[in-house]
Amino acid sequence: MMSLPSKTTMMKAKTMKPTTDPTLEAARTKILDAALTRVADEGWTSDVLDQAVVESNIDAPLAARAFPNGLASLIDAFHRRADASMEKRLAQTDLSAMKIRDRISLAVRLRLLAMEPHREAARRAMVVQGLPANVGPSLAGLYRTADAIWYAIGDTSTDFSFYTKRALVSGVYASTSVVWMSDQSDEFEDTWAFLDRRITDALKLGGLRRKLPSLEGLLGRWPGPRGIRRPLSRSPGR
Repeated sequence: MMSLPSKTTMMKAKTMKPTTDPTLEAARTKILDAALTRVADEGWTSDVLDQAVVESNIDAPLAARAFPNGLASLIDAFHRRADASMEKRLAQTDLSAMKIRDRISLAVRLRLLAMEPHREAARRAMVVQGLPANVGPSLAGLYRTADAIWYAIGDTSTDFSFYTKRALVSGVYASTSVVWMSDQSDEFEDTWAFLDRRITDALKLGGLRRKLPSLEGLLGRWPGPRGIRRPLSRSPGR
């Protein structure tokens, strides 16, 4: 089972959380759009970011505020956009009659398909995020995506399962995304078959947790990552 990001990792990554200033949001959108026209061929590089800023007619100080961590912030914006697309699609879908495994499957599919127009960019982002210096922020982003998936499909848990669910879905999403990046099958049928198998495995592991009370007691004291929604601080109605 994939581990949740440690508290130290999340503290290092918390500075990547963007503000909701409309001016900064508009700048991020323009710069990211410009960068995506180059990333597939040139990769996620500082030069690509610099050129995107110029092409977007965004002044340097504003760009620095929009992407305080430079390239890492740019890649983070790319993944946040995909998270938002998934959440929007799920909000428009009637999930009430769907089993939990089907909701998870749909959410993961929508999250990956949100990146389909820029699959090479997603592939190159995975390479950059796999570098040792970027592991912390990458794990934080993975946890954020898993968190978004559970909330979007209607999770209301406030107990220990809040964390185990996100750990399990993190593993499902991460492994499935690796398969999807290189899938050449029609309509990604190989990826979706793999996804179904991984969800089955994850749900079995979820059942095993109930047989490990000592582990639950240990992890239940984990304070949770900063900057990520926690069960006791959920907004009303979520």
